[in-house]
Amino acid sequence: MTNTSELEYIGDLQIRATHVKSGQTFVTDAPVDNNGKGSAFSPTDLLATSLGLCMMTIMGIAANTNGFSIDGTKARVTKIMASDPRRVSEIIVELDFPPNNYTKREKQIIRQCAKICPVAQSLKAELMQRVVFNF
Repeated sequence: MTNTSELEYIGDLQIRATHVKSGQTFVTDAPVDNNGKGSAFSPTDLLATSLGLCMMTIMGIAANTNGFSIDGTKARVTKIMASDPRRVSEIIVELDFPPNNYTKREKQIIRQCAKICPVAQSLKAELMQRVVFNF
């Protein structure tokens, strides 16, 4: 089995992540409210962002398969933290679709993709996932 990523703690609460297959890298930082500088995505930022990325990826696959386009779709992701224990308690993904006059069926496909994406399916039920679709 091949590693997905390799991580290196580079100091000052920052970690370099390398995607093994592509070699692409990025650095994370601890959030300001947890001793970091907030100079980059935090691990919990990436968790929340991954939900939006996964939803949009599955929507893109479904759109391609069903002969319509979501090109130009944008999303805003909001992470809400809780304490005791410190954790992500809610993720809000607001999706803005281009004015493509989506059919009722296409909208249904898009909505279903948000529910079935692998990240959504992997998160605990206690983590509230709120998705807003702006067609």
